[in-house]
Amino acid sequence: MAPATRVQAQGLGTIRTKGRLGVVIASIAVALALWVLIDVILGVDLRSPATGSRASDEITAAHVVFASGLVAFLGWGTLALLERVATRARRIWAVIATLALVVSLAGPLSGSGISAGNRTSLLLMHLAVGAILIPGMLRTTPPLEGTNS
Repeated sequence: MAPATRVQAQGLGTIRTKGRLGVVIASIAVALALWVLIDVILGVDLRSPATGSRASDEITAAHVVFASGLVAFLGWGTLALLERVATRARRIWAVIATLALVVSLAGPLSGSGISAGNRTSLLLMHLAVGAILIPGMLRTTPPLEGTNS
């Protein structure tokens, strides 16, 4: 790789990293802001649904930060891996991320022991993180030249 090309690639990597870190932070921030609004301000006792022998558990700010951060970093890692091994990484990642969001909705939709308002709030939080994470990460990777992927 020529020196100028290497510098350009390093610059692109830095921009990409900063962009993706911004998406991670935004995903965590939107989830936490919704938790504050729903749990603290509106007074909905956010809980996870009870399933099988597992009882319903309180959802704290720490749970929200950890879960949304974990999902965002897993999305970033998956996208970075796909960019190294797949020619249509952007399209493949979009499909995987969308499917992961749909599957994640099973959590709030399953189980028992929570109110309809709680269930709706959890669904909203999942969808909000997906609405930030999916298009945000996609903006950090260019489509293939000459394609719409």
